[in-house]
Amino acid sequence: MMDELTLLQRIVVWILPVVFAITVHEVAHGWVAKKYGDNTASALGRLTLNPIKHIDLLGTIIIPGLLLLSFTGFIFGWAKPVPVDARNFKNPRRDMAIVALAGPVANLLMAVGWALIARVGVTIGAQTEAISLPLIYTGIAGISINLVLALINLLPIPPLDGSRILTGILPSYWAWQYNRLERFGFIILLVLLYTNVLGSILAYPMFVAQKVFFSIAGL
Repeated sequence: MMDELTLLQRIVVWILPVVFAITVHEVAHGWVAKKYGDNTASALGRLTLNPIKHIDLLGTIIIPGLLLLSFTGFIFGWAKPVPVDARNFKNPRRDMAIVALAGPVANLLMAVGWALIARVGVTIGAQTEAISLPLIYTGIAGISINLVLALINLLPIPPLDGSRILTGILPSYWAWQYNRLERFGFIILLVLLYTNVLGSILAYPMFVAQKVFFSIAGL
């Protein structure tokens, strides 16, 4: 459905969902961390929906921009990580896992929100395309980017959120050994992306998730 849009239209449609998906993901980490006793993000002014506070030049602008220009139909990105100090938690490993889970959960909740926005566009119908089509297109973009971010971040590759969740489950020794992979995590992710292994891993979960959320949207 997005293929019929011009480049400028694609940018307009995607920019708000991408910025919100990345920003709210990070704010969710900081907000839950605060609930569990760590005020680091709050003290540094990172518990804000102001995207300027969270923008990472590479992850928030360059990578999503290049993917958008490439017309691959696959867009993802990241923001500057919200700082979390696990030493402030009563149960550091468990609480850190919960904080990590907050990001993907926030993305799934946003996907629901965008699905409802698209549903409004579908309900309005073809007679008011000037209103309905922007709502539908933006809703589709919002669903897609949030599902991609949720699924990628749940992968157990340090330092993605999935690795923090797994660390909270593993025995201490194995968790320590496992987290030593963190320095190679970004390289591993890039290799998986370049070789399309990442696409193969995410293809079926993404298909199922999109089917569910597009159903909510009435698409």
